Amino acid sequence: MPRVKDQLGNVYQFSSPPRRIVSLVPSLTELLVDLGLEEKLVGLTKFCVHPNGLRDRKTVIGGTKNVRTEEVRKLQPDFILASKEENTRRCVEELRKDIPVYVSDISNLDDLKVAVTDLGKIFQVGAAAEKRIIEIDELSNSLKAKVGKKQSCLYLIWKDPYMAAGTDTFISEMLELTGCENALKQLGEEGERYPRLTVELMNKLAPDHIFLSSEPFPFKEKHAKDLSAKTAAKLRIVDGEAFSWYGTGVLRQGEYLQAFAQDVSSMHR
Repeated sequence: MPRVKDQLGNVYQFSSPPRRIVSLVPSLTELLVDLGLEEKLVGLTKFCVHPNGLRDRKTVIGGTKNVRTEEVRKLQPDFILASKEENTRRCVEELRKDIPVYVSDISNLDDLKVAVTDLGKIFQVGAAAEKRIIEIDELSNSLKAKVGKKQSCLYLIWKDPYMAAGTDTFISEMLELTGCENALKQLGEEGERYPRLTVELMNKLAPDHIFLSSEPFPFKEKHAKDLSAKTAAKLRIVDGEAFSWYGTGVLRQGEYLQAFAQDVSSMHR
């Protein structure tokens, strides 16, 4: 009988693998499918867009921040997968009253591997979990091998106001792996996870690059052009999923990340 502690320290013991799963975390929904658990997945959010077509086969129970908890209960799940960052505490605490809720808290690849291992134990799919961990390590090592002298960067996720990924985020981890150092390190370790930035502060931080993410704000070339007139940094639109989807999405985006790391490395030659 596996006894598992989630990433907030809540302990659960399962006499048998759960049969009905509701996932409130888009990138971990993809992980569940990759672990061979699609048949057990009965509910998910409207943002669970991977794998393609999955939403059409399952019940959508709202968004990550506005989960329809009564609809979740109607699905009679015996396991819910949630995220500290993506879901609200109120939602998690309400559902946890009578359903096991595993809460993830993933800021780096080590955190991700812990979650993969835990799900492997809970659902008795340890071999599949170990295979994914090996693949994640292989991708990580391959990216590290491409890194030369790192360039500083800011990674913007929002506009009006501008908001950036802080140092304690999965995005920052992926930037490091691909050869970029988060310029927000200059502000110390006590900064917000997603701080607001003025153009003046961006210029003070003087990054080599400013990356504009395709999500959650859909930055376009017109936004890059507007900002480029106000800063000396190089501007680039990047695929937000490649840097922020922390399930097995990192493997799906492996080719993109490899090419990105190669581009960053070539800038020093």
